[in-house]
Amino acid sequence: MTLISVQNLTKHFEYYEKEQGLKSSFRNLLHRKKMVKAAVEQVSFEIKKGEMVAFLGPNGAGKTTTLKMLSGILHPSEGSASIMGFTPWERKNEFKKAMSIVMGQKSQLWWDLPAIDSFYLLKNIYDLSDENYNNTLNELVELLDVKHVLNIQVRRLSLGERMKLELIAALLHSPKVLFLDEPTIGLDFISQKNIREFLKKYNRDTQTTIILTSHYMKDIEDLCDRSIIINKGKLIYDGKISEIQSAFQRKKRMKISLSELLAREQFETLGSIKEYNGYDVVLEVENERFKEIAHLVLEQYPVQDLTIEDIPLEEGISLMYQKGEQDQ
Repeated sequence: MTLISVQNLTKHFEYYEKEQGLKSSFRNLLHRKKMVKAAVEQVSFEIKKGEMVAFLGPNGAGKTTTLKMLSGILHPSEGSASIMGFTPWERKNEFKKAMSIVMGQKSQLWWDLPAIDSFYLLKNIYDLSDENYNNTLNELVELLDVKHVLNIQVRRLSLGERMKLELIAALLHSPKVLFLDEPTIGLDFISQKNIREFLKKYNRDTQTTIILTSHYMKDIEDLCDRSIIINKGKLIYDGKISEIQSAFQRKKRMKISLSELLAREQFETLGSIKEYNGYDVVLEVENERFKEIAHLVLEQYPVQDLTIEDIPLEEGISLMYQKGEQDQ
């Protein structure tokens, strides 16, 4: 069942250019040079109920702008979107009660109050019954292990604790669609892991449809099977994450540690040199040749250690960004 359908979604921002100086300020009163920034351009995709989809792209690609349109914060310049049968930017109460958005760099909690007060305010905003509110709150508090911080001023909590409470605030009304924009940004390794485990369990138990943006590839690999990638506002990939990896696994990465200093030229015929400092070399080698190259290196070079790895997912995605720019 398709829950989210997006067709040719486009967002252009208008702004004005001004040269330096007082004279330019007066000139701009009569005539201003208008500029147009295409933040999102003809983006289309569909997402089914219960999917957790990674929405990826470099900084400035249009990810957050797209999420803001899908959550009703922004109106598009062109195109259409249907979420649970609603047009997001019409902002109907039924739609707002069925979705939620968490932005890692913005807070919906009152900074000077304990989180429990913000939760009670949200209970009244969403018109939740006492029973529904208490059951949901208790379940989320237990899952995220934050009972001990509910009555402490939000400003006095750690970043990890605040993010857990942000998630509770977003999920109190049991939304069917959840937009997560960088939910683990700035968190330490343990906090990131805890958030990921919670989201995985919550998605599995409730079948909430989740769209996730993150620059942490561990978030993407652990949580999502599918990714939508945009660059410069245009969609460049929509498919399984495993297919991104397989597309770039025609090569292996060979890390070589040497006991003697060798010249860079001695490795140039073996593969593409990614790193070199005389004693440590990283080569990128075609799949069909890596066994031959590994045997040659071990036989003819003073090797202390040799490891062979697949190309990391983040580099595969980075190559897709570059390919998208070339195609455009």
